Amino acid sequence: MRRRLSFYLKNLLAISLIVPLLAACGVTSTIEDQYPLESVNGSGSATSYIYRSEGLSVPEVAKALADENKPQQVSDEKTDHMFLVYSDKIIHLQQDVKKPEDTLIEVDSKEYVRNNYSSSFLQGYIVASLLGDLFGGSRGGSYRGYTDADTYKPKTGSYHAPTANEKKAIPPMTVDRKGSIFKRAKDADSSKAGSGNSIFNKSPPKSGTITRDSGSGGKKSSWLTPRKSTKPKTRVGMGRISRRR
Repeated sequence: MRRRLSFYLKNLLAISLIVPLLAACGVTSTIEDQYPLESVNGSGSATSYIYRSEGLSVPEVAKALADENKPQQVSDEKTDHMFLVYSDKIIHLQQDVKKPEDTLIEVDSKEYVRNNYSSSFLQGYIVASLLGDLFGGSRGGSYRGYTDADTYKPKTGSYHAPTANEKKAIPPMTVDRKGSIFKRAKDADSSKAGSGNSIFNKSPPKSGTITRDSGSGGKKSSWLTPRKSTKPKTRVGMGRISRRR
């Protein structure tokens, strides 16, 4: 019994360690596949990558990423800054001050956050227990995210356009995200759906008849109209029955 209990506890511990790592890897892949890489900073284990989401607000991007890969924590919903905390990464979503309709997605390693971010700034977004594990005795820096990098610069390095080697290391797969999703109203006219000359765009006739060929001189009669019944003809005849000899 003790061996079986020990076996289950070990498996549970292994799962609890693996699942957060898979979620962190999954969210990185999701961002790389859906958003173009704009800027890079840092090296080694302390790195920061900036992606752009066009036409989506900070809360919308946060919800999409969290639904795809569940984080350890999502900060309170705000229009300018939000944070998603994963096992080895912190995603900082920021409203672009130059293009307010866009969201900048900053993917920071925890080492980068520990070395550069202002812990007092993060206190307004990340719970104290996670901050304690993240910073420990470190004081961090004064950095407050990519949108404020001109004022609150990171301690080391500077943001730059990604080089060919950096793109190969984390190749962005840009997606043409133009288009819209719509829901058809209950009273919508089906004849107006779609475009082009497709036969599916034509509306069905409002009225009509179904006829068949009666076979008599091409005369047509309605299929729905019953034929007139006539009295069957009878004939009287005379005859006899004889027996063969």
